[in-house]
Amino acid sequence: MSRIHNFGAGPAALPLPVLEKAREELLEFGGAGASIMELSHRSVEFSRVCSAAEQNIRRLMNISNDYAVLFMHGGASSQFALIPLNFRIGGRAADYIHTGHWSAKAIKEAGVSGPVNIAWNGGPEHYVRVPSQDEIELGHDAAYLHICSNETIEGLYYPVFPESDAPLVADMSSEIMSRAIDVNRFGIIYAGAQKNIGPSGLALVIIHKTLLDRCPETVQVFHRYRTHVTGSSLYNTPNTWGIYMVELVTDWLLELGGVASIEAINQRKASLLYDMLDSSDFWRTPVRKQCRSIMNVVWRIHDEELEPQFLKEARSADLAGLKGHRSVGGLRASIYNACPLESIELLVSFMRDFESRNG
Repeated sequence: MSRIHNFGAGPAALPLPVLEKAREELLEFGGAGASIMELSHRSVEFSRVCSAAEQNIRRLMNISNDYAVLFMHGGASSQFALIPLNFRIGGRAADYIHTGHWSAKAIKEAGVSGPVNIAWNGGPEHYVRVPSQDEIELGHDAAYLHICSNETIEGLYYPVFPESDAPLVADMSSEIMSRAIDVNRFGIIYAGAQKNIGPSGLALVIIHKTLLDRCPETVQVFHRYRTHVTGSSLYNTPNTWGIYMVELVTDWLLELGGVASIEAINQRKASLLYDMLDSSDFWRTPVRKQCRSIMNVVWRIHDEELEPQFLKEARSADLAGLKGHRSVGGLRASIYNACPLESIELLVSFMRDFESRNG
């Protein structure tokens, strides 16, 4: 078996022990005589999987019973629409901080169903940092404040989360469970699974139960968060394979020692790569140091015409997924939880060699 060093932004690398476990159980799960994908979502076997996945998440993130934990369809993008539909009381505006591509997507979707206040826009600086608290212009009586806590494409994150009297809502797709956070700071946290906790097609939603009463009766039943809370994520047939994989990934995280342990590993991985980027003028990264993501590292080569050659040679060395997003170009390494330290070390070694031959 030959496996690449996967730096893809999502769908992304999964832990090898998780894939091996899934392979072992693919044809028959737990003595049931069938794959987990073939079993009813209301079976005893799947109920145990769904419950275990939720309890693992609660344990890893220290989530109290004040919050509901949901597994939902459609990835994070579906939440862009559901959040304003559910939580705008009486047509109130919602505050959004615009730090990049995924913030823009959320803002556009929210604007379809009601007013949006752009509390800060990083556009003039090409999204190289997040705002300080005194730069944020919060609206009067906003329904909530929305942020993208880690911009996958621009490679920036919030070292400190903003303050607001309104509930704080965060898209954490690219950094969920990569660092310790205080869930109690947030009204809602949501994340597509395909970067850090499982396969694509599934979204994790963590929501304070007091917010459920905000949803008006004019919202379709399926699009109400309360519907899915009441149904324990089983209102309709969920992504059973995806939830099973989330259970395995969170088992793996717990065995590593939890979020604190993986955060230490992630900091080491990011430091290795950023130290390489800062070592000479051959490389440059646009993101302000204090806002550099530890999950998505973006950079350019001083002579940008060398970048296609870099990508071609890297792929020949089994270093895959290093092309920057089509909207910004350049280079990017997504070094999520499942990306091993050894892959970073090999990438840095390759970069040193490439610089020595082309500097």
